[in-house]
Amino acid sequence: MAGFPHLRLRRLRRTEALRALVRESRVDVGDLIYPVFVVEGKGIKQEISAMPGIFRLSPDQLDAEVEEVARLKIPAVLLFGIPEQKDETGSSAYAPGGVVQQAIRTIKKSVPQLLVFTDVCLCEYTSHGHCGVVVGDQIDNDRTLPLLAKVALSHAEAGADIVAPSDMMDGRVKVIRESLDKNGFQHIPILSYAAKYASAFYGPFREAAESAPQFGDRLSYQMDYHNGREALREIEQDIAEGADIIMIKPALAYLDVIRQARNTFGCPLAAYNVSGEYAMVKAAAEQGWLDERKVVFEILTAIKRAGADIIVTYHAKDFATWMAEER
Repeated sequence: MAGFPHLRLRRLRRTEALRALVRESRVDVGDLIYPVFVVEGKGIKQEISAMPGIFRLSPDQLDAEVEEVARLKIPAVLLFGIPEQKDETGSSAYAPGGVVQQAIRTIKKSVPQLLVFTDVCLCEYTSHGHCGVVVGDQIDNDRTLPLLAKVALSHAEAGADIVAPSDMMDGRVKVIRESLDKNGFQHIPILSYAAKYASAFYGPFREAAESAPQFGDRLSYQMDYHNGREALREIEQDIAEGADIIMIKPALAYLDVIRQARNTFGCPLAAYNVSGEYAMVKAAAEQGWLDERKVVFEILTAIKRAGADIIVTYHAKDFATWMAEER
């Protein structure tokens, strides 16, 4: 290949029109999922202190939120529930009248075309804050599996479009798939949090969802952040058990894992731009230390460039608004 001066790579960077023409990676609003926190009660719209612009909403406050999401052309929301009552087994998670089940029905009545993903886990619903059943001081994997299947089935019965297990118990995709199929929900896809790391970036979420462990930590079931190859084993197992979409969480510190997954597997790949990543941008922007709009565009593009097809992000509404302004 000819070198300089015949080859001048800057030629295609000279104007915005040229740069746009040869741009390799683009983020579209249609790639995004917006997380929504739903709390039991009425008339509640409570901003989360560590996540400016993100609120806990009671089901009766959802209409305005999801109508705005739909107006911005964001195709989907991901629901997290905060119940009034918690117990050892997280029974509120699979109650027919539970807060997420109420929210699903509300959204499907208000904006039926909006895709509703639901987080399938027990941590928001258990008195101990762990993602599974606790026996002694251990999280019992196999006793947790039937409860997760009940949660997923209850969400499908309420009208969820996709269920998303995030607990990181071994075998949960298999039991959820079997339960959905047995009960006539063969058409409901599973988005698996296939490679979910034990990350310090979850701090603001745990405030939002009131899901911090009351003892110990989650290192025995969420992944060790030192490991990359292990993520491929987790993903391979979940695909074999019936996952339709796989997700890596968090995103920014794990772009290498996203790229490895993209190079290895052909199924749709999602990444979760998590609460701590969002909070850092918001805090720095509020101090005037960076340009929030430019940084968000750069972050989401990096996640897409690494190989994600779908991005779960709290920036979704801001991004969609900015994109509309550019048009």
